[in-house]
Amino acid sequence: MPDFHLSINGQEQTVEGVDPSTPLLWVLRDNLGLVGTKFGCGGGFCGACTVHINGMAIRSCSVPVRAAVGKQITTIEGLVSDDGVLHPLQEAWIEEDVPQCGYCQSGQIMAAAALLSKNSTPDDSDINAALNGNLCRCGTYTRIRKAIHTAVSKSQNGGDV
Repeated sequence: MPDFHLSINGQEQTVEGVDPSTPLLWVLRDNLGLVGTKFGCGGGFCGACTVHINGMAIRSCSVPVRAAVGKQITTIEGLVSDDGVLHPLQEAWIEEDVPQCGYCQSGQIMAAAALLSKNSTPDDSDINAALNGNLCRCGTYTRIRKAIHTAVSKSQNGGDV
């Protein structure tokens, strides 16, 4: 089995002994201990496993590790700054008490962060379109939208998104 050299959360990682077709999700979780990315459906339908690859929200259960080589991968753990400060979306999620069970929330935040990197002032239809397919069994979609708007509002008042 070949070694895979991956750039994850700004750090170079080497993964050994993994089949090239292993989904990135399992490499992140099982080989690298980055368990914030969740397994939901295994087919790319629910969004619980969303990470950023080169800044785009991607379902990591559908990407073989060999396809991630040479790309910049960001997981939910990578949104926290080097000095431990939460990303504005993470802060807004807490402030708006978004999670119920919380299982899907890392994927929701990663999809929202990808949206805000391209559209700093999304309206509800932009949010709905960007997070379409990120499923929440608890139905916290209203709180998710509110948290995104809260993060945007704070960024307009001097913060970063």
